[in-house]
Amino acid sequence: MLRALLGVFCLGWNIYDRGNSSVILTGLWAAFSVYTIVAMFWRSLEQAGFKQFSLLIDLVFFLICAAKAADQGIWLTSLFYLYVLLAAALLHTAREVFIVVGLTLAFLYLAMPTQTVILSPALLLTGTAVIVMALQRKALQVSLSVVARQAAILREEAEKAGEAERQRIAADLHDGPLQSFVGFQMRLEVLRKVLERDASMAMQDLLQLQEVCKSQSAQLRAFVRSMRPMEVEGGGLIPSLRKLSENFEKESGFPTSFVGADTLFNPETEVSLELLQIVREALHNVQKHSKATQVTVTAGKDDGVFHFSVDDNGTGFPFGGTYNLDELDLLRLGPASIRRRVRGLNGDLILVSTPGRGSSMKVRIPL
Repeated sequence: MLRALLGVFCLGWNIYDRGNSSVILTGLWAAFSVYTIVAMFWRSLEQAGFKQFSLLIDLVFFLICAAKAADQGIWLTSLFYLYVLLAAALLHTAREVFIVVGLTLAFLYLAMPTQTVILSPALLLTGTAVIVMALQRKALQVSLSVVARQAAILREEAEKAGEAERQRIAADLHDGPLQSFVGFQMRLEVLRKVLERDASMAMQDLLQLQEVCKSQSAQLRAFVRSMRPMEVEGGGLIPSLRKLSENFEKESGFPTSFVGADTLFNPETEVSLELLQIVREALHNVQKHSKATQVTVTAGKDDGVFHFSVDDNGTGFPFGGTYNLDELDLLRLGPASIRRRVRGLNGDLILVSTPGRGSSMKVRIPL
């Protein structure tokens, strides 16, 4: 559209300024105007050819007009030259812009040597500026391409993380609250039958059922608590871990001690949230499976590595021994979500399990 407007404007100016315009030049502007209008509405005319077809037409026409232009019409030629350069910079490569500038200077030196000597500094300056613009556009395109690939990778990772989190939630619901409610429903059915035969015995079962209900309520609260978004305290990561341990003790009733100095330590927010989530999942697993009477959370930092551990004196895992992260992944042992989070942080994990006597999970994360 811009090219068509430019052609029509130059045609109109040549018709208006008949004294300084030749019939040939006016005819060229008329032919170019007709071509640009047809190409604007019939875009396949240029798209069906090679990519540089439009630029070639513009350049050839410009050179012809430059050779035919009178002194009074040189500003129209300069305006068209500026358009050709901008079109080349926006739609083509820096090499093609360089070719346009080189051909223009060479042609004008042959066709209009006197005027070209006067205009050459301006031609070189505008040509250089447009070449730089084309190079900058190419660099921006490369940067945008890299960013687009990174965004696609991050989006894929986010989808995988979301799917893994949904699977973890589904597994926790199935193994925790859902199983508890199914068991509760079965106990109610048994209680109804016992109540028909022996009221005193039914009362004993009812008291046991109340204890089961309390236990299920605690499990459900722990599950809901594990779904809450994590927040990093203003004092840093270690105070946040201390508060997490204290809240775990209050809500679960498990005696929990925290070992770590309240030093100001603030890694990146995403890293801090992942570390808090790892500790919270470990504590949730202790509450859910271990039957422990003592839980200890230890955290600290040395030599660019953040380390923490969660120890309990409960029943331990069904398997025994000491395993690192690679061994746990290979054997598919231990909590899968914690393994995935630790590996995502390029960390190390050591899991020590002694069935009947407790377990210990030690994590080291490079900062």
